[in-house]
Amino acid sequence: MIITPTSGFSAFALEPFPEIQPGDDLTAAITGVLTRTGSELRNGDIVVVASKVVSIAEKRYVELAGVTPSPEAVELSATTGKPAEIVQLILENSTEHFLATERGPIIARHTLGHQLTSAGIDRAGSEGAWLLPRDPDASARALRHALITCTGAEVAVVIADSDGRADRRGATVISIGAAGITPLRITEHDGKRQEETFTDLAAAAAGVILGQRGRGAPVAVLRGIAYTMSDEGVAAMLHHRPWPC
Repeated sequence: MIITPTSGFSAFALEPFPEIQPGDDLTAAITGVLTRTGSELRNGDIVVVASKVVSIAEKRYVELAGVTPSPEAVELSATTGKPAEIVQLILENSTEHFLATERGPIIARHTLGHQLTSAGIDRAGSEGAWLLPRDPDASARALRHALITCTGAEVAVVIADSDGRADRRGATVISIGAAGITPLRITEHDGKRQEETFTDLAAAAAGVILGQRGRGAPVAVLRGIAYTMSDEGVAAMLHHRPWPC
């Protein structure tokens, strides 16, 4: 669907944000920050949430002591320098993988359908790791519904994850879940038609705020971006659809 062009927008972090603990209510955390800072969500806002806090709230933690590396994981560990237990989790949560260089990083096709560095596995110190949300689109829908119920504002939600590119150093930010916003945008000009990964653009815009290590700002709000409402989710635009759980 073709939508009205966006000529400008604003972005701000919700901070100071509380440290999320396993099982915490993300909606309550977000609305709590809004109340304490005298802020509010408005109709049309896009709330971008870092996937890690979603994973923490959904208790997606894995103890590395309970992970038994396979021979393939041990071999990849020796090549890349990653702990064998982390490599095993990458293998268990992906359908295929390759090394970006001779020594990594490992680029894997997650069972959710995303191509991600290390299959999106996020180390938690030396003893554990966080897996991605089980169904990021469903997580986004639930959070959006709760935010609309609590605030009365018709917002969209995008769940964002930091990710590396196989062709270059460094990381960017992409969307892995979305609700209330179309995942693809089509623009036309002079007879040329372009399909864009719209929720990725939103995630990357928020990533300028979210991507600062140690800042403790896992939620950002984008305001003024024109979009079409949709609950298709990010999975709708993937070439490889999620594997059955």
